[in-house]
Amino acid sequence: MAHQENPTRPQREAKKRAAAALSELQTGASKKKRVVLGELTNITNSSVVPPQQQQPAKPVLDNRRFSQNEEKIKTTTTRGKKRTVGKNQKPAVTPPETVDAAKKPEVTVDPQLCAPYVSDIYDYLRKMEEDPSKRPLPDYVQKVQRHVNANMRGVLVDWLVEVAEEYKLVSDTLYFSVSYIDRYLSLTALSSQKLQLLGVSAMLIASKYEEIKPPEVEEFCYITDNTYTKDQVVEMEADILKSLKFELGGPTVKTFLRRFSKVAQESKDTSDLQFEFLTSYLAELSLLDYNCVKFLPSLVAASVVFLARFMLSPKKHPWNAALYQLTRYKPAELKECAQNIHDLYLSRRGGSLQAVREKYKQHKFKCVATTPSPPEIPVSYFEFRVADP
Repeated sequence: MAHQENPTRPQREAKKRAAAALSELQTGASKKKRVVLGELTNITNSSVVPPQQQQPAKPVLDNRRFSQNEEKIKTTTTRGKKRTVGKNQKPAVTPPETVDAAKKPEVTVDPQLCAPYVSDIYDYLRKMEEDPSKRPLPDYVQKVQRHVNANMRGVLVDWLVEVAEEYKLVSDTLYFSVSYIDRYLSLTALSSQKLQLLGVSAMLIASKYEEIKPPEVEEFCYITDNTYTKDQVVEMEADILKSLKFELGGPTVKTFLRRFSKVAQESKDTSDLQFEFLTSYLAELSLLDYNCVKFLPSLVAASVVFLARFMLSPKKHPWNAALYQLTRYKPAELKECAQNIHDLYLSRRGGSLQAVREKYKQHKFKCVATTPSPPEIPVSYFEFRVADP
């Protein structure tokens, strides 16, 4: 029959590959060591932790499977090819690129953010982030929670950073996880014994929302040293979804940071990649601080850009008209948030939380966590006129 396949004998190379694969499967790779969250109830309720003092117990990732290879930068190259040119045919010459100083900054990093609709899309994102149904209460620890404090939240988020690294989850998954945690805690009082359960269940939901191949429920149980059963994780997952009314989307700090980075990467002294990693580091530090919950994601992203530009060029004003036009924030509006994140960077706050700091000390992130920074941001940098260059 025409539609039937003719069986063919496997080639010798295929047999060897199959035998090698079978041998590898039989040997089996060693299982991941579990990341266990420290005892939350032993943590004092203090928002400032000097780095030189004895640090409270924190989660330790025993088997970090971080890649030692630096991240490869995708570049597009063209290889020269010989072409024959006729007598009456002139070789094609690419004209030099001209720069229009009056042209508005190009911000369409994402191909989906088409130039004609950039302003409308940004307006929509700003409106969406202000939606009360997608925002946590700025003071839920004081008003809703009785057994969970700001330090416990910080330890949980710090541990989730390690979990995200262990399973190589995208950054958006981490941001959504923290968002779900804050929103849930704004609605429901929770015991400290179930805080880690909330964390892994929120990350399970975020993984299903963002990842191509999310980790299985059993893996999240395993990463907690089987403190919780599969049924408990699934039950908490359902409780979170019902509490949030299945409203899982919305812009995060990372959403706005991607838009702001294009215009912000103007420094000639540092690479774009270094600036990108530094802003990512500062943004993830902001996740640790309960005091940053009250700020809108767009304001946090703008503050991160402001602080990163200041750290890389301390003698130059970190804000300009192009950034104001893009973000619609003046430096004075960023002052409180930028100073909070600066204190986090200098370990004046949350000094005991080391997962994010250790993550960005790696060479694949260009060791941006070791970038020097002045101890204070000059007050004059928060003064800005729209007409300033």
